[in-house]
Amino acid sequence: MKTALMVALSLAVLLPAAQAEEASPVPVGRSEVLATFAIKDARQAVGVDAEAFYAIDNTVIAKFEKASGKPLARWEGPSGGPIIHLDSAAVIDGRIYTAHSNYPEWPMTSSLEVWDAATLKHVESHSFGIDRGSLTWIDRDAKGQFWGGFANYNRVFDKSPLAYSNKYNTQIVRFDKDWRVAEAYVLPDNLVDRFADMSNSGGSFGPDGKLYLTGHDNAELYVMELPEMGSVLRWTATIPLQIAGQGFAFDRTKPDVVYGIIRKTNQVTVNRIIPPGVN
Repeated sequence: MKTALMVALSLAVLLPAAQAEEASPVPVGRSEVLATFAIKDARQAVGVDAEAFYAIDNTVIAKFEKASGKPLARWEGPSGGPIIHLDSAAVIDGRIYTAHSNYPEWPMTSSLEVWDAATLKHVESHSFGIDRGSLTWIDRDAKGQFWGGFANYNRVFDKSPLAYSNKYNTQIVRFDKDWRVAEAYVLPDNLVDRFADMSNSGGSFGPDGKLYLTGHDNAELYVMELPEMGSVLRWTATIPLQIAGQGFAFDRTKPDVVYGIIRKTNQVTVNRIIPPGVN
């Protein structure tokens, strides 16, 4: 597979924030596009570590050299196999933690699936069964605690005349060491409204310790913080980004650098985010 570097690192392009500023009820930041790679498997999410990035499709994990985009390794699940819909990739301590579900089948079931980042060998699985929705992302915070998002949707799919649950039922949860839900939060209604008839697709903790989320389609990151009281996360900023929703990941080796995807054009994008108030 031929992978092309589409935008040189030295030719960063500043994304305009005017459209987001008009619609966002919170402060709006900026971002710069650092590089773009043409990756056919960039359909659901991307993960990144010090040496490589990992493109995610429903049943595929594809590994690429970070500097050049050269393909390094690929794992693909068999047709009709147990892996149906991979939706994220958090690369932590040499392991790739992925959210997995049977989306858009009913009833919703979810699991955590883990691969060795060096070999792409599957090493661990934990089933959540029928739970709070469809698991779309997993990540670990600065305290070493794992979090995830259980999405629900208003969209109607072919096999059912009913909506795929209700998007306002989407929950952000913190797991304990045994992958039980230790606490759970919902999203503010005005943020859920931004998802149209879909839901929260991606989540990753930034270098500032805050949780960043994406929807299914919008070219935006939403900066979230825990509330002082109650169960609703606080939406504190929006950052326009060269993505189209979906799963994304912070590059832990380069503060403020985010990898994302544009699924319609099969691209992985590398971006530097600039929070509101930062020149």
